[in-house]
Amino acid sequence: MIIEPILQLRGEAGQQDLRGNRSPEARLDEAIGLSAAINLEILHSGVVKVNNPKPGTLFGEGKVSELAGIVASEDLDLVVIDHALSPVQQRNLERRLHTKVIDRTGLILEIFGDRARTKEGRLQVDLAHLTWQKSRLVRSWTHLERQRGGAGFMGGPGETQIEADRRQIQDRIIALQKQLESVRRTRELHRKKRKKIPQPVVALVGYTNAGKSTLFNRLTASEVFAKDLLFATLDPTLRKVTLPHGKDVILSDTVGFISDLPTHLVAAFRATLEEVLEADLILHIRDISHPDTDAQAEDVKKTLEELGVDAQTGAPIIEVWNKVDCLDAAYREKLLEEVSGDGPVSVSALTGAGVDQLSARIDAFIAQHDDILSVRLPVSDGALLARLYQMSEVLERSDTEEFVIADVRVSDKQRGPFRDQFSEFVLPDEPEEQVE
Repeated sequence: MIIEPILQLRGEAGQQDLRGNRSPEARLDEAIGLSAAINLEILHSGVVKVNNPKPGTLFGEGKVSELAGIVASEDLDLVVIDHALSPVQQRNLERRLHTKVIDRTGLILEIFGDRARTKEGRLQVDLAHLTWQKSRLVRSWTHLERQRGGAGFMGGPGETQIEADRRQIQDRIIALQKQLESVRRTRELHRKKRKKIPQPVVALVGYTNAGKSTLFNRLTASEVFAKDLLFATLDPTLRKVTLPHGKDVILSDTVGFISDLPTHLVAAFRATLEEVLEADLILHIRDISHPDTDAQAEDVKKTLEELGVDAQTGAPIIEVWNKVDCLDAAYREKLLEEVSGDGPVSVSALTGAGVDQLSARIDAFIAQHDDILSVRLPVSDGALLARLYQMSEVLERSDTEEFVIADVRVSDKQRGPFRDQFSEFVLPDEPEEQVE
């Protein structure tokens, strides 16, 4: 059973939904999609208005009794409350409903645990789960209240079982954090290696199920797992892509975002999301056919800001309106008329429509920050010539008996190192002829 609680706030304008950025029905549909992502069989779902949230059970007595009746009649094994529950609320609901109860965070963690494939992904899921579980250790069972141990003549209070459990979890969290720090350092080394090669990084971000992995496969001709599921992709994937004018970039696919994502979950996946922080360009993939596309875009923006990425301080962001093939023809035409040349790019990752325009847009963005220079190197210095090919893109080359003369494109990231290495070999710009 899936329950979507609508918490009401009484104000001057009457009662208002505390999570009013999208409709209750849309939030319920998303919760159903999350549950379907781990193959749960849903026998009952509904929206429940909560005018006066109870600190012990969230719902009032009458609603709790009604839910208990549904659980008993349907013989349900699990109740999902699509809202954050306190440890006490979760424990009390499990006692009253006589079945397992999890909240939104618990459901997302279940999905993450099911989807993580790499060692890094599993470490991040374990860390997030233990951090969440640590707060769930409440005195719900009598054995957790017994004291044991103690020192001195009077024995002392000793250590309760719950304190021992919490300490063990904390020790495990510290161990996982150390392992993830090792992963982070390894990723940093990989990034440093990539920085030595003039290949800009383009990161895909977006709400879960916006079509990032499908677009990633379309751009890179890869076969990364992509399916019409929430959180189909958890582990980051990087591939090299050649743009229309021959420029190579690194494309990075990342985990999808979602509304009400707990802070500790974002923190656990920070090692993965650091690829976004290091990107030269961010593509924000939006499911433009979704009825809550604007609210989803706002959730992505908030998550990026939590990571320290915004329009002023982070990498430039290009909006990509995906799934235009799902729109009504008349509405699609009207929508596309409103898009200016430097505005969002409309594509269909499934059919390939608009992907060429997106590649050209990425190409134009990358090229606008590059320097076009002419260099003359001694033909006898093969090592210097090899470094030229490493640090720049050779556009044109001509060889003489003594020199190699080449026109090269130098990326913004390589401008400083290139000047340090080749400044004495750069040919001066030819002065433009003055026309009287």
